[in-house]
Amino acid sequence: MTQVPRVVIAAPHSGSGKTTVATGLMAALAARGHRVSGHKVGPDYIDPGYHALATGRHPRNLDPVLCGPERVAPLFRHGAHGADVAVIEGVMGLFDGAAQPDVPFDGPGDFASTAHVATLVGAPVILVVDAARSSRSIAALIHGFRSFDPRVRIAGIILNQVGSQRHEELLRAAVAETGLPVLGVLRRNAEVSTPSRHLGLIPATERGTEAGAAVAALGATVDAACDLAQIHDIARTAEPLSCEPWNPETELALPQTHPRVRIAMAGGAAFTFSYREQVELLEAGGAEVVPVDPLQAPRLPGETAALIIGGGFPEEHASDLSANQPLREAVAKLTERGAPVVAECAGLLYLCRSLDGLPMAGVLPARAEMTPRLTLGYRSAVAVRDSVLGPAGTRVHGHEFHRTATTPPSGPDRGANGRLGAAWQWNSDGPEGFANARLHASYLHVHWAGAPELARRFLAATAQHYMGRAA
Repeated sequence: MTQVPRVVIAAPHSGSGKTTVATGLMAALAARGHRVSGHKVGPDYIDPGYHALATGRHPRNLDPVLCGPERVAPLFRHGAHGADVAVIEGVMGLFDGAAQPDVPFDGPGDFASTAHVATLVGAPVILVVDAARSSRSIAALIHGFRSFDPRVRIAGIILNQVGSQRHEELLRAAVAETGLPVLGVLRRNAEVSTPSRHLGLIPATERGTEAGAAVAALGATVDAACDLAQIHDIARTAEPLSCEPWNPETELALPQTHPRVRIAMAGGAAFTFSYREQVELLEAGGAEVVPVDPLQAPRLPGETAALIIGGGFPEEHASDLSANQPLREAVAKLTERGAPVVAECAGLLYLCRSLDGLPMAGVLPARAEMTPRLTLGYRSAVAVRDSVLGPAGTRVHGHEFHRTATTPPSGPDRGANGRLGAAWQWNSDGPEGFANARLHASYLHVHWAGAPELARRFLAATAQHYMGRAA
């Protein structure tokens, strides 16, 4: 079977320039006529938004925690279908894994690291080294990374933050001592930086045409600074994968007996966090998924039978979300009619009575506010009660990433009479979120490709509601 050439862009630590190099490489290859598939290791939503601008394709995440290591290669093959080269951006340092108290994985602490994913997809690694304050010492660093794990094949080096021609000469001489090729040299250039705020980079969707210009500038920079032909040759040395591509219909295992239902999915600048595979699972189950922008849409799409509100930055758009009273009221009426609704993180905030004092949809008996505390990490969660996503006891691996809090943090558990109770429980905290038979709202982000039973349950609830309404 045909294999897509692929390469992983990694670094010794965060802040070395992985996103700059990976996004720029995608854009440069695409500008030369390649069909490029962009991928991101881990649960990050923001970097993939820039990948999408660079490649013109849906971005894809590869996360062994959220989806299981056995699905990583199939998901890669699925996401890269139709491409002639794939670029995979790593996460944190090359060997930094996801070992946390809430996610008990056995073995070395590199589970879900860039190195782990590189071995799962059989891809060579290009190491981006921040050389701003070093010269020959980088040879020792590169030697250590190259020899640390024989399963990981580092195939070349890209030097970042190089200060001068003399600095470059010293660095090239140092890298030559390791036997690895220098594939590119990027000079210090503030013009190709990307702006950040409290949760990292500003999403591409919020920056409009400015984001496209930034990605084009990254592509031009990488094209001029790197040997694209040599990088592509390295990508061709990726190991063959024996697995079949991930297939949403096979994963869903749902007979096509449901009526075709319309599911609205929040989007726009305030709700940019979603995984493409969620839509593909729903569509494989016969649903029509229609985007709706809560910042602008005056109403939900006609014949909406269910609603999904994913993550994003509603706190940055709270006044505009609040000002769109017609849509807030439409969402509240949809839930009153018993339509299935799932909200993750930003969606949870939107369903609250208020966000930073501004009125929201008022579906949940809680208020939300920004806090100085960052909540970040993987969670191994158990459903507290039956909900639109699964029965009590359902176990998932998810991810939290926010600087807000709700009061109260979960629904008061008042039995199984349809009133709201807590959604999840995990080791490090008490009950969290709000859930009943038709509604599920929580801070937890879940990748549905790793838990297709959530899609089956949600589709069944949507079909049931649709048929009951039509009767």
